[in-house]
Amino acid sequence: MSTSISVQERTAGAAPPGAPEPPVGRPERAARLRRVGLRVVALAALLALWQLVVWLELWSPVLVPSPAAVWHALLETSSTHDGVRGYQGHTLIEHLGISLRRIVIGAGAGAAAGLAIGVLMGTLPWVRVVLEPAVAFLRTLPPLAYFSLLIIWFGIDEAPKLWLLAIAAMPPVAVATASAVASAPTALVEAARAIGARRGQVITSVVLPSALPEILIGVRLAFGIAYSSVVAAETVNGLPGIGGLIRDAQRYNQSDTVVLGLFAIGISGLLIDALLRALENRLAPWRRHV
Repeated sequence: MSTSISVQERTAGAAPPGAPEPPVGRPERAARLRRVGLRVVALAALLALWQLVVWLELWSPVLVPSPAAVWHALLETSSTHDGVRGYQGHTLIEHLGISLRRIVIGAGAGAAAGLAIGVLMGTLPWVRVVLEPAVAFLRTLPPLAYFSLLIIWFGIDEAPKLWLLAIAAMPPVAVATASAVASAPTALVEAARAIGARRGQVITSVVLPSALPEILIGVRLAFGIAYSSVVAAETVNGLPGIGGLIRDAQRYNQSDTVVLGLFAIGISGLLIDALLRALENRLAPWRRHV
């Protein structure tokens, strides 16, 4: 009797055979749609506020261009008009693509160097003692503080721009990697050593996988810092490039083109961050972001 009762209790909450299973992921999908809706509403409100400021003429159109003026600048910089192709001979997407190439090369090299330095700092205490002050020193320097020195060393071509982006991107990855590697689970490390794993195998098979989420966060921060530094990197001989476009338009008080360049940087930066988030979710699925 007791056996039959226990079986009934176990199966009381179960679905009958052949019944459809409850939908999986519907609450998450609804929450995602709500977030998207809120962001669309917020964007529409900002555009409406922007247009209202223009209508009220609180500032001169030279200082605050209208959305229509920015849209017109987008059309002009994306096509050929009056015999001129785009802006200074390159379209907006070409300016942006050149800046993105610089960011990928420069920030990618800086992130790789930061990963190597961070692993050394996290696994070798004496390396951390030696390198930590230098990494902290570079992390506190604004890019323009050493860009002039890089120009003296490497000239005005691509080299100083790439070096600036690499130096700006290296410290966040190094700090995040060192912290994550140093805090790797001791039990897992000791278990790997107990079964005969060498030091390199422990690092590649245990330490780095456990530190991967923090490392990827450092990479996201590094690319964000590099993107914010690209305008500084392109202040000298920056055309073609989105930072050079903004700098050149500023000289001629073309505020609509300046605002367009800022939008191009911001939107493409959001896309890059979304790609890095997707990479993080794929490589570290146990750590999801909302």
